Amino acid sequence: MTALAQEAPVTMPEITTPEDTTPGPELDEVLWQAWKAMELPEGFHAEIIEGSIEVSPTGRHSHSRISFQLRRQLTQYLDKQSSAYAVTNDTNIIHGRKVWIPDVVVALEDAIIASADDTEFVAEDGIGLDVHCVALVAEVVSPSHDCKKRDRVRKRRAYAEAGIPVYVILDDYDGQGTVTVLASPLPDKAVYAESHRVPYGREAIIPAGPAKGFIIGEAITGPPRNA
Repeated sequence: MTALAQEAPVTMPEITTPEDTTPGPELDEVLWQAWKAMELPEGFHAEIIEGSIEVSPTGRHSHSRISFQLRRQLTQYLDKQSSAYAVTNDTNIIHGRKVWIPDVVVALEDAIIASADDTEFVAEDGIGLDVHCVALVAEVVSPSHDCKKRDRVRKRRAYAEAGIPVYVILDDYDGQGTVTVLASPLPDKAVYAESHRVPYGREAIIPAGPAKGFIIGEAITGPPRNA
């Protein structure tokens, strides 16, 4: 269907207070209830990011290929280490009244396979995984301006504020392509203290957590893109 070919996210009107654009408890609850009530067509998903609901379509082939290769190789890496963590995707990650759907997630395997009423790992109503179960998230950047800003800026802040230990950005649209590995989040400042960025064609190494030592190279990203 034509609608699924879109790349730019559809951003719901942002609800803010007159004096402060930072989401507060009342705004968080309004957005949360609106998000839970949404019924989207197949091929779209909605997230709550920094005070707005963003609806995004599925990505193009390059996006899907990189996500698949990253999930497959991360799974093989964790399996070899008999890790308590596993890889998943298309999963709601819940932090308070915020929700994200990363392209790739490394989380406790017990959380991934937990029943919907397991309150240790699963957020209310079985709606998604609690963020404390998550060790790594990765996003594959889509080409529109707003998608780029979402993954490079807004989600970077949001994931750091939530304390997610490692955030990986695979970006076809940064020069000839780059991999950025962010670690050591500072939640009170909503920043990552460590940042390592390499161009496609060089290797990026995960520095911490269950995937420590995992290498992201051309087998995942493919060769450098045309500038």
